[in-house]
Amino acid sequence: MRNWFCLLVSLALSATAAAQGALPARVEIEYELKRNGSTMAEVAAAESEVAAGRHAERPFVLVAQQSVIDPTRAPAGKHTLWAYCHVPFGSNVDMTERIEAQIERFAPGFRDLVLARVARGPAELEAYSPNYIGGDIAGGASDGFQLLFRPRFGLHPYATPDPKIWLCSSSTPPGGAVHGACGHEAARAVLAAQAKGAA
Repeated sequence: MRNWFCLLVSLALSATAAAQGALPARVEIEYELKRNGSTMAEVAAAESEVAAGRHAERPFVLVAQQSVIDPTRAPAGKHTLWAYCHVPFGSNVDMTERIEAQIERFAPGFRDLVLARVARGPAELEAYSPNYIGGDIAGGASDGFQLLFRPRFGLHPYATPDPKIWLCSSSTPPGGAVHGACGHEAARAVLAAQAKGAA
């Protein structure tokens, strides 16, 4: 595995167009992308472009629409959508148009729903969080020893010298993704330490 440098786009969406049939019920864009999405060959080609230091014309786009599950993430009658694609290290290319074109490709009518957007490239992501070095939202490479020993070598990767501070970011095992395992394992470590009277 390698570090992933990203351009992140956050969008505010109107639910009205979805009700009129522009998108599937409940604006389930993520479902549509999975159901109608790119072939593995297209995904591999896009990621190969990034690995070679180029920007894919049709990037592999990861999409989440949290407001479908958690309505508190948006005002009534509105939705949020979060999408990103991988870019080469040091990129300053705005991929917003390419990201939106990919979503529109699989969910026609999507662009009619966009009320507002905020895009953050690698430099902006790093400025937002020093953990995102170079725009790497996964908290660093997850290869070799880093797969198990993140962010440092040790038997207790979630613990710090201060017993009141624990780590649970994507910089801890098993690394970044949308699985929640870092927080789950950190919570288990805290509970185990509390049971022993160490936390």
